[in-house]
Amino acid sequence: MTSKREHEDNVRVNAEGFESDPKKQKRNGHLSPSSSPPPPASEGFLLPGFNYGDEDDEDNYRRPPVNDYRGDGGGAVKLRSGGIVHILMLLIASLWEVLPGRGKKSHAYTHSLEAGHHVYINLRTEKVYCLPDGYEISDPSLDDIRHVLNPRFTEEQVEQIDKNKQWSRALDGSDYLPGMVGLNNIKETDFVNVTIQSLMRVTPLRNFFLIPKNYQHCKSPLVHRFGELTRKIWHARNFKGQVSPHEFLQAVMKASKKRFRIGAQSDPVEFMSWLLNTLHADLRTSKKDSSIIYECFQGELEVVKEIPKKVLRRKKTETYKMPFLMLGLDLPPPPLFKDVMEKNIIPQVPLFNILKKFDGETVIEVVRPRIARMRYRVTRLPQYLILHMRRFTKNNFFVEKNPTLVNFPVKNLELKDYIPLPTPKENERLHSKYDLIANIVHDGKPGEGSYRAFVQRKSEELWYEMQDLHVSETLPQMVALSETYMQIYEQQQ
Repeated sequence: MTSKREHEDNVRVNAEGFESDPKKQKRNGHLSPSSSPPPPASEGFLLPGFNYGDEDDEDNYRRPPVNDYRGDGGGAVKLRSGGIVHILMLLIASLWEVLPGRGKKSHAYTHSLEAGHHVYINLRTEKVYCLPDGYEISDPSLDDIRHVLNPRFTEEQVEQIDKNKQWSRALDGSDYLPGMVGLNNIKETDFVNVTIQSLMRVTPLRNFFLIPKNYQHCKSPLVHRFGELTRKIWHARNFKGQVSPHEFLQAVMKASKKRFRIGAQSDPVEFMSWLLNTLHADLRTSKKDSSIIYECFQGELEVVKEIPKKVLRRKKTETYKMPFLMLGLDLPPPPLFKDVMEKNIIPQVPLFNILKKFDGETVIEVVRPRIARMRYRVTRLPQYLILHMRRFTKNNFFVEKNPTLVNFPVKNLELKDYIPLPTPKENERLHSKYDLIANIVHDGKPGEGSYRAFVQRKSEELWYEMQDLHVSETLPQMVALSETYMQIYEQQQ
């Protein structure tokens, strides 16, 4: 009679491109969280740049052992219910070790004999096997692991997302709203979190990245990490009601050459601009210079540039069209005096006043690259309009913050009442009315403060305040009471 044995296994994932030398593996043990493995791929979709193994080649399988199982002499494997939570906690923590292959000469095969780690999952086929025996394990409790490793959506599910009003129960027992989950602040990365939370409200962009086949041709790790993060945020079967953007941040650091990195506060406007342009460059095809980014955010300006006679021998005027992904608005300078109570006056300005910059008549003086007088007029409106307020100014000594409050409507921003817009084509209607869907604000002193976002949940038209892991419902009236820094408006159809 064979006695039962209990094994406490650590979660390990095998992925080509990580440490494969057996001596180095033994010396290094677990990889650090920063050396996370590539995301899992479902059948028919592989992440470019990573090898998930060949189903017909035993030595090329990639499998992480499943923690906490009990085997008996009959060769059957039964998973204890309490082990699933422990497995997922380890997976979420990204404590990975590389053990390529499962053949008799593989590290995984040897490791299963030496350490007693026996259950592995193939990241390509999502089949589970027991080593060293090599037989397949079928157990419904493994489905939770599959869904956490690789969140997936059907096209029908994507269409119903904005109609869903139900809360989801995470595997750790907590309740959460899909799409309204907190993001871990991995040391001064709140500028990334507010940008991601805001972009998750852009329906076409979100829907595009929820279906991996839409960008399976793309070889950019940044694109695939952004898609993976999007699926995790909107997934209804998460391990817990929060998501870590760690792997996405790793891709950002590499793609930006550490311009944006963990541990260094950055500007969400600069990050938004970089991210949208980089995603577009990675997604566009050679046949057309377009992408889901341009389809959502690209508008067009007519620019009239006058170079005065004192700069050149004669006055020169240039007129040209310029595409844009966001519009920068200039805030009026704050007053230098105090009121009768000796308190600083908090200035306020209507959004419509600062939008006059784009009425085609207001002259903007610029000094770089040369002195010129500029006039701007919108000639094509985007489906999603991103506005950012130039709240910070830099000089040779320090950064100043303009505390002016901007008064703006949460619904029904009608642009045609304040700036001239192009005449629509025949049989077309001008769509010039917008609704706010995301508002990023800055709190505190320049260089020392923090960022938070107000976002709308479409299924119920409710507003939520989001700051890293903090997520709470708020009133629409509260959205406009802070120092707004960047906004996303959705065009009414």
